[in-house]
Amino acid sequence: MVKRISAALKVKSTGASIILKWKKFGTTTALPSPGRPAKLGNHGRRVLLREIRRLKSHPCVIVWSGNNENEAAIATDWFSIPSYMKEVYVKDYLTLYITTIRGFVLEIDGTRPFIASSPTNGKETVEENWLSKNPYDNHYGDVHYYNYMTDCWNWTSYPKPRLASEYGFQSWPSFSTIRKVSAPEHWSYSSNFSGHRQHHDSGNEQMMFQASLHYKMPMNMDPLKQYYDTLYLTQVMQAQCVKLQTEFYRRSRGEIVNGEGLTMGALYWQLNDIWQAPSWSSIEYGGKWKMLHYYAKDFFAPVAASAVEDNNTLTIYGVSDLLTDCSLKLTIKVYRWDSLVPVCERVTDEFVLDASSSRVIYKESVTELLNRCGNISRQHSVVVFYLLHNGNLFGSKNWHYLSSLKDAQGLIKSNITVFISKDDAVYVFTLMSPNPAAFVWLDVWDIAGRFSDNGFLLTEEKTVVYFHAWEPTTVDELKKSLQISTIRDIYEE
Repeated sequence: MVKRISAALKVKSTGASIILKWKKFGTTTALPSPGRPAKLGNHGRRVLLREIRRLKSHPCVIVWSGNNENEAAIATDWFSIPSYMKEVYVKDYLTLYITTIRGFVLEIDGTRPFIASSPTNGKETVEENWLSKNPYDNHYGDVHYYNYMTDCWNWTSYPKPRLASEYGFQSWPSFSTIRKVSAPEHWSYSSNFSGHRQHHDSGNEQMMFQASLHYKMPMNMDPLKQYYDTLYLTQVMQAQCVKLQTEFYRRSRGEIVNGEGLTMGALYWQLNDIWQAPSWSSIEYGGKWKMLHYYAKDFFAPVAASAVEDNNTLTIYGVSDLLTDCSLKLTIKVYRWDSLVPVCERVTDEFVLDASSSRVIYKESVTELLNRCGNISRQHSVVVFYLLHNGNLFGSKNWHYLSSLKDAQGLIKSNITVFISKDDAVYVFTLMSPNPAAFVWLDVWDIAGRFSDNGFLLTEEKTVVYFHAWEPTTVDELKKSLQISTIRDIYEE
C-alpha cells in the first residue's frame, strides 16, 4: 500500500503568496514486513505511478520524500528489531524506497530532488548508503522534534537544525465542534469519551502538564463551563508553544552555534483534522480555526519581530523573508496588567533589515528596562513591541511575557463590551475594554467563518476585529452566539 502525506511551505514575496508542497510517499513510522518490499505489487505500482504523473506538472511540488520517519525508525531501533533480522530490514528498506520508489520518481520526474525519508541528513545520508547513523543530526538535512514534558517557554530546549520539518503540540477542538459528536455525559476532561477520542498515548495528561507550567487550571463550579474553559486552555497552550518554537527557528536563520543553526525553514505539524478529536492541528474538523492558526499567520509573516530572554537580557530580532531590504523602526512598550496606559515607551532609530535575514535589532537588561519603567516587577508587567515602516504599523504586534500568566499580578477579570455591525460582506466587531486582557478569544460557535485576529493580547481601550462569514448570517445571530474568553476569566469560580 502506498500512502500520501503532504506538508506545505507557504512562501511570500512582495507580490504574491505561493504554497509549496513537500510530498511524501510510503508508510509513516512503520516498517514493511521483511521480504515483501521487493514485491510492491501491481496495485502499489499503479498508485505510485499515478501519483507521480498526476503531480509532476504542478510547480508547487518542490521535493519528493520516500517515507516519513522510517529511516529514523531503523537507525534508532524504534521497534527493537532482533540483531539477526537487522540486515533483512535494511535490505528491504533500500529495495523499497531507493531502488523502487526513487527509481520510479527519477524516471518519470527528474526536475525535483528526491530524499529517502524525513527526517534525513540529505547528502550525508546518501554518503552513508541511504541510512545515516543519526537522521536527527542538526548539522544536516531536516529534523523532527517533539517534547511534551519540557517547558515549551524554555527556548534552550529546542534544536537548531538546518530545517525543522515537523514539530508541534496537541490541543482539543472547540466545544462547538466536540458537542456535535458527544452527549452531555461526555462533557468532562476526565470522561471515558475524552480518553476514547485521544489516540496519542498520555496526550490529555501531557496537555494539562504543559498548561499547568504557566497557567492556572479552570476553576468554575459549573461542570460545563469548566469543560469549555479546559478546551480553551489547551488551545492557549498549543498556540503559545508553537509560536515560541517557530519564532526560535526563524531567529536561528541568522545564527550558527557550534556548527548548528542557519535554520532555513519550519513546518509545524499539522494543518487540519479528519475527525473531531484532540490533535496537533491548527484547523478543526469542519474548518474552524483554532487559536494556533490565527497565531500562524503572524509568526509566519514575511517580516516580523521576535523576542527572547536570556540571562535577564531581553533581545528582539527582526526576521525577514522578503527579497528586498526594508527600512524600519521598532517600538517597545511596557504595560502594567491593570492599566491600558503604557508605563514607558521607546522607539528606536531607523535601521535596515536585510532581505532574507534574521538579526538582533534591540537588546536591554530586563532589570534596567523595568527600572526605567517605574521600577515595576515582572509579575505586574508585559512587553509589547512592533515594527514601523514610514510611521505605519508593519506586520503585527507581538508581545513578551515577563512571568508566567499564573503569576501575573493585577490581571483582572475582563469586562469587554462588543458592538457588532456590518460593512458590506464583512462583520465588524468593536471591542471596548477598561483593562488589558490576555488570550482574548472570540467564539461564535456554529456560525462558519473566521476572524481577522483572535486569541490576542488586548492593550488598547478600543480594538476592531473583522469577521468573514462563510455562510449567510446576521448581526443578531452573531450577537446571540458570541462568547468571549480570556485567560483570567477561567480562574473565576
